Amino acid sequence: MAFIEKMGDTLFNMGKDVSQKAKDMSGIAKLKLNIRAKEDFVKAQYMEIGKAYYERHRGEETPEQERFDLIDEALEAIEEMEMQILELKGARKCPGCGAETSDTAEYCSVCGTKLSVVVEEEPEEEKDAAIEFEFEPTDAKEDEEKIGD
Repeated sequence: MAFIEKMGDTLFNMGKDVSQKAKDMSGIAKLKLNIRAKEDFVKAQYMEIGKAYYERHRGEETPEQERFDLIDEALEAIEEMEMQILELKGARKCPGCGAETSDTAEYCSVCGTKLSVVVEEEPEEEKDAAIEFEFEPTDAKEDEEKIGD
């Protein structure tokens, strides 16, 4: 019987140890998660500081000019790609609020700004070519001869 009691005590102590280890592991996991959240917060603050510095010193000669130029190029590329997306969607941005609107809309549905209607014109070369084909000069005498034949 002493053997069974000793075995019961051992199992009970092992259960307590496992339970404590699980609590410790859970605590460690929670702490690591909190550390990650705080690190992400710090990174976000660094980014905001960097953005504020960039915006404040943009156009000035700074030791970070090379990085500023890279940022400017990336922002221009982003703007071009966003314009391509709008073009593919048949949309445009409202100059008043920046909302996406249909390219045929006369007013922004968000802020009510009157949108200029874009009328695409043919390039001058195409207009001239069209005129040449439509109004090709002919010799009146040749026309009379053709009609008389």
